[in-house]
Amino acid sequence: MSTRAKPRIAILNPNSTQRMTDEMVASARVAIGDMAEVIGLTNHRGPASIQGPEDAERCLEGLFAVVEEARGMGVDAIVIGCFDDTGLATLRATAGLPVIGMGEAGCIAGSLASQAFAVVTSLDVSVPVIADNIRAMRLEDRCAGVHASGVPVLDLNDGPDSIRRVQEAVDRVAALHPGSSIVLGCGGMTVLARRIEAPGNARVIDPVVAAAHMCLAALP
Repeated sequence: MSTRAKPRIAILNPNSTQRMTDEMVASARVAIGDMAEVIGLTNHRGPASIQGPEDAERCLEGLFAVVEEARGMGVDAIVIGCFDDTGLATLRATAGLPVIGMGEAGCIAGSLASQAFAVVTSLDVSVPVIADNIRAMRLEDRCAGVHASGVPVLDLNDGPDSIRRVQEAVDRVAALHPGSSIVLGCGGMTVLARRIEAPGNARVIDPVVAAAHMCLAALP
């Protein structure tokens, strides 16, 4: 870790939408306060959003370049700002500093918050990728299911309709899996996380917040 008074965490957005980077950074800053400096870097060579494996493949070259930019800025930990944990295995093996996958952090937090967790993500195309990642984490026994809300990533903070649709999806999933925590399965949902009401005794997990806290836990 550097000699600065506070560690520096970089949230790397694999897609090219700056608004999403800014939203994730704002959520992380609120979550951890003055315990760390949080900055954001955007992969302007990537697709506008990541929805499925093809988009993930398209973003990798630019994402790896952004990682080098972050290292040059002396960051102490990196968050991959996509719930698909794009490029996580490669970056964790090569970056030389803690690399936190937002999906991994959200699912771990969900598994700790209750006996089981379920994921509410954007579109159906994202479901198999997330399910595969959960199996790779060996959390499949704690996962009650991965469900799509039907809201595209770039529409997630587009006014009351997107909030309503995600809330309805959360309500449906909570009814299907009583007692499970609900993990929001997209970094673009972080703005909605403050507006979504947890049904019954369910807990709603914002993966951006989970990843920020996990960065602090991973630092010496």
